[in-house]
Amino acid sequence: ENVVETQRILGSDIMMILDECPPYPCSYEYAKTSMELTHRWAKRGREAFLKSEPLYGHKQHQFGIFQGGCYPELRKQSAEFMAELDFEGIAIGGLSVGEPVPLMYEMTDLSTDYMPKNKARYLMGVGTPANLLENIGRGVDMFDCVMPTRNGRNGMVFTRNGIINLRNAKWKNHFTPFDTDFPSPLCQEYTAAYIHHLIRSNEILGIRLASLHNLIFYVWLMQEARNKLDEGTFSKWYPGMVKQLEERI
Repeated sequence: ENVVETQRILGSDIMMILDECPPYPCSYEYAKTSMELTHRWAKRGREAFLKSEPLYGHKQHQFGIFQGGCYPELRKQSAEFMAELDFEGIAIGGLSVGEPVPLMYEMTDLSTDYMPKNKARYLMGVGTPANLLENIGRGVDMFDCVMPTRNGRNGMVFTRNGIINLRNAKWKNHFTPFDTDFPSPLCQEYTAAYIHHLIRSNEILGIRLASLHNLIFYVWLMQEARNKLDEGTFSKWYPGMVKQLEERI
């Protein structure tokens, strides 16, 4: 109830219920107990949300989060429980916590089968550009992740042709931009050699440019995915794009 009240005060457009995210790996018994705790909190949180009103004159939405570890029967049970509470959207929690990537995809694919088709589907804490496309292909609508800025701070940038480590010495004498056709400052205004110098020298400008580029790249990629979905060509497009995005340049 306090979580709901706090998010009302913050004016969150989308507020999340309180949940417990079990670690990977964990036993079936632990995952089940954790899931049941999340269910009790979800019911209380939903009741508190429906009894309260927005404070600032705009509508707020509340999303449920279902758990269940990597156990299919628990995932099914949790997704159905959250659907019954009629949240404005539902989040897949407890993935991207150390499990193998193929297992994450398997659990996402299974999870979306039990999620309402008329509600937003949100996969929490994911992920790389390739992860995003793979999970869109499995029915996910929304994501969040620190990766664009965290990786940018460490000199890693995402491009249409693959992943670049700006610390690598191979960029020292590369006196052209990475991708002159991509609309980010890192690609339009600076040479790869200069960005490499900034990152290796721990200059804050290098970190800012790499982080900004990654954010722009993620927005661009999601718009491309939306366009392909609108055109009805996403299923044919994304496997090849995933292969490109996972290349190490």
